Amino acid sequence: MINRPGARYGLLGLLVIVLLGIVAFFMSRPAQAPATPPTLEESTKLQSLTEVESKPLSRRTLDIQSWQTKGGARVLFVEAHELPMFDLRLTFAAGSSQDDGHPGVALMTNAMLNEGIPGKDVTAIAEGFEGLGAAFGNGSYRDMAVVSLRSLSDETLSEPSLALFDQVIGQPTFPEDSLQRIKNQILASLEQQKQDPGKLANNALFQHLYGEHPYGHPSDGTPESIAALTVDQLRAFHTRAYSAGNAVIALVGDMTRAQAEAMAERVSGALPQGPALASLPEPQSPEAAVHHIEYPSAQTHLLFAQLGIERGDPDQAALTLGNQILGGGGFGARLMEEVREKRGLTYGVYSGFSGMAARGPFTISLQTRAEQSQGTLDLVRDIVRTFLADGPTQKEVDDAKRQLVGSFPLSTASNADIAAQLGSIGFYDLPLDYLEDFMNQVQALTVEQVKSAMSQHLDPDNFVVVTAGPTVEQKPLPPPSAKPAQQPSTVPEH
Repeated sequence: MINRPGARYGLLGLLVIVLLGIVAFFMSRPAQAPATPPTLEESTKLQSLTEVESKPLSRRTLDIQSWQTKGGARVLFVEAHELPMFDLRLTFAAGSSQDDGHPGVALMTNAMLNEGIPGKDVTAIAEGFEGLGAAFGNGSYRDMAVVSLRSLSDETLSEPSLALFDQVIGQPTFPEDSLQRIKNQILASLEQQKQDPGKLANNALFQHLYGEHPYGHPSDGTPESIAALTVDQLRAFHTRAYSAGNAVIALVGDMTRAQAEAMAERVSGALPQGPALASLPEPQSPEAAVHHIEYPSAQTHLLFAQLGIERGDPDQAALTLGNQILGGGGFGARLMEEVREKRGLTYGVYSGFSGMAARGPFTISLQTRAEQSQGTLDLVRDIVRTFLADGPTQKEVDDAKRQLVGSFPLSTASNADIAAQLGSIGFYDLPLDYLEDFMNQVQALTVEQVKSAMSQHLDPDNFVVVTAGPTVEQKPLPPPSAKPAQQPSTVPEH
């Protein structure tokens, strides 16, 4: 008997063709009207990107409650039962601006809080939080120091977590061996900074901008000041700056108002009892000048600064929007467009207002080729001068509003984010509706209001400038072009 595979494969092929024809027939039939109307989820799907502008933003409404503990701590609380946990954040006026002649004491005190308590060393403390599923955090800045706790709200876990946290913030022992270890870590970091022209430039910028003001010295101290710090100085700083009257307590999470009040009183009572520290003095505007740090590198760091605003300034919304257009909005901002996109002089250039307890800085920062640093410096000045003179366009204002409003929900995306916002609201004595009111102000701003605020608070001829790089022969800048002939030659230095 003879096998005939060719005929068998031919029949299979014919069957496949018939099946494909049936599928094509049904796919080509016109769609039937749905038997039921589309669901709400289906009907609200975007059909075009042009709909984005008209759709309301989904953002979290915060019901912020506030009171004061018996010890004088201000409390801000948001009840949130979506997750079985809470975030507790303490903010103290205990940043480097309170160093009081001992640069680095604020940083060191904050870093040493969880190094030892009666009966426990740093390892036992870390294991204690970890074993309870809790997370401890701390940090020190120019204005403030923060300490935080995240814990599950189940009382069998939250109770021992709070007990340990209370000891860390209220009874730190500042052990000598830990002090020496952290000193060595900071001294090593300071030594590394000598190889970082950006860090050298930033420290110099604050020194030249603020002079003898408490913001003027490095937040992390100097090799001499760090080496000289003693345990007694840390204890004295803790007693003075980590007092209940100097604290803001932010609470967000799975608890009632009554539970929040009890927790706040407990935490406040665990702290040293004392008043808030005195407000910082107002800084004096320095004379405009250019200061150079000689450093062997292919690129030069350019840092511009002048005194800006206090946090909560009436013009903050207008200045935030104006800066978004000038240099805070990334690609599309004036500085980025003119310096990077049209001339290829840098990977990135950024500007920003840092509102602080006293007048914080307005800064512009970038890196560029050493041989074009002077031309780039002059170009940045000219861009600022033109922007202040002419103001933004209506399109720029509209685009910047969309960017700010679109990113706003991220500021309250998690309970930890909300706790951080509450800490700032309490620390800077802002109104409880500050976040909502701020975005409403942004939405209502006009081109003229933005121009007026920016020109009132900034002067293109009043910058303190610090440059860090080599002294080399300067070359002219390339003309602006849609496609710059030369792109930045190296990865930005750090």
